[in-house]
Formats: sequence, structure tokens, C-alpha cells
Amino acid sequence: MAEAAVAALEAVEVDYPGRGRALGPFDFRLGRGEIVALVGPSGCGKSTALRLLAGLEAPTRGVVRRAAKRGDTSVVFQSPTLAPWLSAVGNVALPLELDGIDRRTARAQAAQALARVGLAGAEKARPVQLSGGMAMRASLARALVTEPEVLLLDEPFAALDEITRRALADDVLALWAVQKPGIVFVTHNVEEAVYMASRVVVMTPGPGRSAGELVVDAPSPRAPAFRTSAVFRDAAEQLSDMLAAAMQAARASAA
Repeated sequence: MAEAAVAALEAVEVDYPGRGRALGPFDFRLGRGEIVALVGPSGCGKSTALRLLAGLEAPTRGVVRRAAKRGDTSVVFQSPTLAPWLSAVGNVALPLELDGIDRRTARAQAAQALARVGLAGAEKARPVQLSGGMAMRASLARALVTEPEVLLLDEPFAALDEITRRALADDVLALWAVQKPGIVFVTHNVEEAVYMASRVVVMTPGPGRSAGELVVDAPSPRAPAFRTSAVFRDAAEQLSDMLAAAMQAARASAA
């Protein structure tokens, strides 16, 4: 892991009224330019941890350290969350315009960002005219147009077909190679985590805690052939075993 941390959670706990503890205590550090996946069963607090890192909610206890400047942290959710009344270029330009950049300059930079994600020519399209994969590419362009230090991805490919989600995984890694943001990627998919991340954090069933980490010993960005390599297969099997062990330990402690 890189020495300099660009985001961290320190002994954080999150309690919800009527639901009890949702997360923690949980510790996490993201190094500069590092890609980390969070995996675990549904309800383990993966998305809660991401919201803490995004500044969308505060912990009940513990400390969140994150890039505080506007534009330093960007989030891509499972749903593209594009403004339906704006064109693709208008959606991507929005964070720049909110930061005080004039409309013409913001639109020019947004058009360049759309081109980088393969949407050149779709600048005037409204979200309703975009396919699921295209809408997610527009969301990625919007997240990266500010050149953030930290990019948070909350299961962004979960609703897409396998071919599209693999193509988008490659797109994210190609974009990462240019800008090198620190990335936190939430997913239920073991193979997706191994393919994208240099380090995978396994979380226990809720309230989520760290059950261990797996370092994927392969250079990034990964070539598509990595999916057929022995390193990939071994890492996926090891990660599956870690998840199963975490689930079994949780069941044993609850018995």
C-alpha cells in the first residue's frame, strides 16, 4: 500500500435508531493512487463505509479523515443519478460549474471527459436516450472531470449485464492509469474485486468489521487476459474462502 493515506476511517461505528449497530468498529486506510475493494455479505456496512468516506454521513463514534476540498472526492453510485433535464455534457459539466468555472470552459472540459469514456458524439443526448452502460460512463465522466484524489464506486456495475460490466471495469482501470486517483470499490462480486483491486478488504456480516485483507499480486491496470491467469484464479478462490470463513465465524458467535 502507498505510504500517504488520502482517506481513512479510524475505529468508526455507525448506529441507526431502531436498527442498532450497522458498522464497526471498523478501520480503513486508502493510499494515494491505490485501488481497494470492499467485499462482504449484504447488510455488512460496505455502502455505509463509503458514505462516511464521501462525507454523506457522520459516524456515531470514531474519526473520518478525507479530502475536504470540493472536487477532491467523487462518488459513483449503482444508479447513474444523472439529472434528466440536462444533456450528457451538461451533467458532466455540473460539478465544474458549481465550482465557479465558466459555462463555456466547463462544457469544453466535460466534452473531453465524455470522449475519454467513449461517449464522443453523445454530448447532447439526454439521460433517457442513453443505455445503462452509456449512462454509467457519463457518471464516470462526471466523477472524474474534477480530477479527484479519491474516487468512490458503490456497486456501479451491479445492474448491468456481464459483457457491459467487464467493459466498464476496463474503462475504470484505463481512466485510473491516467489520473491515478485512490479508488474504493464496493462490490459483491469476488472476481470483479480481484480483477480491479490491488487490495481487497473482507467484511463480516453486520455490524461490519474487517475480517482480513487480500493483496492481489498483479500490476494495474490489468489486461483482460488476467482473468484466465493462475494468479487470478488463486486469488478468487482465496477471497471466496475468506468470505466463507467470515460468515461461518459470525454464525458461530451468534449461536
